Amino acid sequence: MGTLIARLTGAVRADASESVGARLLRALDALGGAEELDTVAVPLKQVVQALPLGRLRGVLHGRPLGHPLHPALVQVPVGAWLSVAVLDLVPGCRRAAHVLVGVGVVTAVPAAVTGWVDWAEQHEQQMRTGLAHAASVAAAVGLYGASWAARARGCSGLGRVLGFAGLVAVGSGATIGGHLAYRQAAGANKTEPVPHLVGPGWHTLGRAAEFAVGAPERRMIGEVPVLVVREAAGMFHVLADRCSHFSGPLSEGKVAEGCVTCPWHGSVFRLSDGWNVGGPATAPQPVFITRTDGGGNLQARLPDAG
Repeated sequence: MGTLIARLTGAVRADASESVGARLLRALDALGGAEELDTVAVPLKQVVQALPLGRLRGVLHGRPLGHPLHPALVQVPVGAWLSVAVLDLVPGCRRAAHVLVGVGVVTAVPAAVTGWVDWAEQHEQQMRTGLAHAASVAAAVGLYGASWAARARGCSGLGRVLGFAGLVAVGSGATIGGHLAYRQAAGANKTEPVPHLVGPGWHTLGRAAEFAVGAPERRMIGEVPVLVVREAAGMFHVLADRCSHFSGPLSEGKVAEGCVTCPWHGSVFRLSDGWNVGGPATAPQPVFITRTDGGGNLQARLPDAG
């Protein structure tokens, strides 16, 4: 722990001429490289992945929504606690503030569950940053829980102090969470740029006869890798090769029952339409229209690219 603190402190002090924001960013970047946290992250990841959640796991990831569920759920406790801070400054609002403290604590639980399920499917740098995010939020929940208890005993002054301390903790957690989501791209759809990188029109992928039946193969359309799978009836499926969850190479995955499984985190996509039917991915894969030209060449294009 001492090494970790020294590393983060060194990152903050790296260049005294930099702005506070720049030094904070350096510290957050250094947090992602703190291998000391792996002693906690690795066994905790195994515990979360071993939970018997069944189909509920996909719901917790946010697959029905098409994006992670966790950012949506955190709005409730954060909104409740921000409201508490306002009400604590307004005379005659003790009861309302007390109720909202409890609402925030209770609704933080499902938000935390979705966060942990997502966290267990992230890469090392994101998992390390995620641990710091979770620790800050846990501190906030503890402080707000103590605030609720103090208010219940009639110690409103102590309850307010604990509430404002909790707001500082949840603000720190939100800062780290923002870094995790936007700087480290946790939860983002990794295939979103594909339609902007593929040029219009038909693109030749090779001779149709070159592709073995049922074997996933990787080809390139410009700078975009694509997965090509040939069916026994001579039909071809072409999808973006990099998984929408974490850019895993689908061409190295398993093809079975009309689907391909990402070899990295087990996301499953239908070959016919790219729909994500399993695993942590919340966004489908871009799918290409195919044809065989008069020369026997397999060609593909995006549906909206004439």
